[in-house]
Amino acid sequence: MAKLMRNMVLLAKIQPAANTDAAPTAPLNSILCRGLAPKPVNAEFAERNLIRPYFGNMGKVQVQAYSVVEFEVELAGSGAAGTAPKWGPLLRGCAFSETISAGVKVDYAPITSSQEFLTLWVYLDGVVHKMTDCKGTVSFALSAKGIPVMKYTYTGYVATNTDVALPTNSDFSGFTAPLAVNKVNTPTFTLHGVACKTTDFNIDMANQVEYRNYIGSEGIYILDRKPSGNATFEFDAIATKDWFTVIKNGTLAALQMIHGATAGNIIQIDAPKVQITDPAINDDNGIAMLGVNLELQPNAGNDEIVVSVK
Repeated sequence: MAKLMRNMVLLAKIQPAANTDAAPTAPLNSILCRGLAPKPVNAEFAERNLIRPYFGNMGKVQVQAYSVVEFEVELAGSGAAGTAPKWGPLLRGCAFSETISAGVKVDYAPITSSQEFLTLWVYLDGVVHKMTDCKGTVSFALSAKGIPVMKYTYTGYVATNTDVALPTNSDFSGFTAPLAVNKVNTPTFTLHGVACKTTDFNIDMANQVEYRNYIGSEGIYILDRKPSGNATFEFDAIATKDWFTVIKNGTLAALQMIHGATAGNIIQIDAPKVQITDPAINDDNGIAMLGVNLELQPNAGNDEIVVSVK
């Protein structure tokens, strides 16, 4: 019987330890997402390359296999300042810490040590793919007249696949409706001290996620990160900001983006040291726009970006 892509549910829960299925449940751990694309088996093979006195395939030996899943989650607050959003575990699985200031905000900052594992269960119309020990990477995308999103790619142990009925008791009430990216809802985007009239802003954490399977060792690791991004904004007078000198000199300065104005649905992104590269002037319906690439660098360490939910 054909499977309907509409009939999908994603569950996510932080594991108590490695090699331990966290057993997420639909009422507590359902993730409101879009673009859910599971790849239950990503296998790598070694060629046999045998010598035989005739043409033809020699066959391959599977040497390792793992699972990957991609999806997007709307970037919105939790509904109450100082309450962790339902998507918080997803950032934690991408090597972020979670710091709760009750009644005020929740901060997510990158970490190097003490990384957490995530269990992901992907239901597809009567089949469930269970992935454990997952770690991932995330990018943030905000475009004018659009919905801000986080784009996730997770790698986990090769999925256990079973015929199971789709859950009917998922609870998505903890997910707040997103706000469109515009002047009212996105009051602040400053780069190197200048308030920019921006059409697009993206940051990719670019975590180096690797599945490793060797003699006596198997695991999924985040081995490094190289966060970068890009922004496109109106090109203004040199007196306002001489971006070309900034780029030429390799100047480092801060970036801040605030999306939302009501407590409970405010997202703030801060980066203390951002280097700007690769300027390009382009035409947007007759308006000159400047597109630049961004490289986020740490200040004291593990602080190249902070995502605050207020």
